[in-house]
Amino acid sequence: MVGISFDTPEDNAAFRTKHDFPFRLLSDVDKAVGTTYEALRSADDPFADYPQRISYLIDPDGAIAKTYEVSDPSGHAAEVLADLAALQR
Repeated sequence: MVGISFDTPEDNAAFRTKHDFPFRLLSDVDKAVGTTYEALRSADDPFADYPQRISYLIDPDGAIAKTYEVSDPSGHAAEVLADLAALQR
């Protein structure tokens, strides 16, 4: 599992440490990954400088198996784990 944001590597390192994340946070300051994965917001969005909160379940072949628009993260991990288990059957 990795997280990606438009923040700098230094900002991501500080955020990861502060929140004790158990996974890597990668920086996409040029927004190339955000563009590829359609996570950019429209220019008129008040939060245009931030990526949309989207998660992707990627299968072993590198294909996107499922896309999640994350508005409420409280049950998100359980949903992804259930979908992952279903893929492994």
